[in-house]
Amino acid sequence: MSAAIQTEGLSKRYGGRSVVKDVSFSVEPGEVYALVGPNGAGKTTVIRLLSGLAFPSSGTVRLLGVNPHEEPAVRRKLGAVVEAPAAFYPYLSGRENLRLHARLAGGVSESRIGEVLELMELAYAGERRVRVYSLGMRQRLGVAAALLTRPEVLILDEPASGMDPLSLHLVHSVLRNAAREGTAVLLSTHHLDEVVAYGSRVAIVEDGSFIEEINLLERRDRHRVRLSDVARGRSLLEAQPYIRSVLVRGDELVFALSDAQALGGVVSLLSGAGLEVYEVARDHFDLRGYYRERLHEQRARSSRSVPGAAAPFPDSSAETQAAARADARAGTAAEPPANPDEPDPA
Repeated sequence: MSAAIQTEGLSKRYGGRSVVKDVSFSVEPGEVYALVGPNGAGKTTVIRLLSGLAFPSSGTVRLLGVNPHEEPAVRRKLGAVVEAPAAFYPYLSGRENLRLHARLAGGVSESRIGEVLELMELAYAGERRVRVYSLGMRQRLGVAAALLTRPEVLILDEPASGMDPLSLHLVHSVLRNAAREGTAVLLSTHHLDEVVAYGSRVAIVEDGSFIEEINLLERRDRHRVRLSDVARGRSLLEAQPYIRSVLVRGDELVFALSDAQALGGVVSLLSGAGLEVYEVARDHFDLRGYYRERLHEQRARSSRSVPGAAAPFPDSSAETQAAARADARAGTAAEPPANPDEPDPA
């Protein structure tokens, strides 16, 4: 199966400032891939590059096997919300805005417009003007617009920001179901507790770089056992063919099974060897805590590598993007003024 999204050495510079640095990753059909990181880390720029709204300074982007800049027709298979909330005509109703999106996309029936309004629980507000929509309603309308064409690739920039808990759950449920139907889903998000429950992989983004990619499927499929002798228990588990991995965490062992039915055998094995088993439970991966720890490590490492660094936690990428926007307004961006995202001829 070929990747639905793939990048190799993807980089973006504005003048002399690098805002995305040598990013390589892929998203398979049916996967949910999340970008997490502080504001200004470069997540939106990555999404703009993937969506064809910005040209890379170097590296490549491929959607469904083709370069979207060379073959823009592939974007008909893409549903996207970039720099949410999505822009709509405030004097038109939600349904009328979706009709405009449908007309531009082509091949979308009126019944499909009704379906996505129902899906995003906006049918009751479909005839209301968008100017009276709350932020969360506009966010849901943006997701509805992205889903109109039943896309093979769905790219969403913070689709659930500004939402109440029920709307937040709705959006993540819709994305989970889209992936189950084979859509490749890529989103940026700050809702770590939600995405860890159904995401496939997550990339931690800091200062334009992917500092780590985490396989959430493997992290979810783990158990922990608290017992009397951790070292001996580890040796016993490592020798079993149904154990994929074992690690020590304090007075616990965390292990992954290759066969979910073998959990009872783990308890029997340890007890039969004379070990006292105090607790066995599914292991909950604390993505929020892990994310915070990795960012602190990365920022501390960066501050040590820069002589005279003023603070260990700079937000240089946010400053870079702000400066790039200022350059663009002043007409001093490195790219030609007619198309500020056109790559250098070299």
